[in-house]
Amino acid sequence: MDEIYVKLKDLLSKQVKKKTFDIDSLTPETELDTLGLDSLDKAELIINIEDEFNLPEVSQDEMMEIRTIKDVKELVERKR
Repeated sequence: MDEIYVKLKDLLSKQVKKKTFDIDSLTPETELDTLGLDSLDKAELIINIEDEFNLPEVSQDEMMEIRTIKDVKELVERKR
C-alpha cells in the first residue's frame, strides 16, 4: 500500500472513531458513504486531507466527485 493510502487510512481512523468499521478492511473501492460519513464529515475529512498533504483548496465540485477512497487518492495526486 502506498504512502497516500496509509495517510488516508490514518485520517479516516481519526475522523470516524465514533463510527464502527474495521480500518483494516478499507480498500481503494470502499465508498465513503458506507463508513457512515455524512456531508459534514466529508467536508472535515477534505480539510484534514488538504492540511495533511499541503494541498490547495479543494473545490465544491471536486468534493462532490469523491465517492471512494481511490477517488480521494486520485484527488491528492492531482492537487500535489
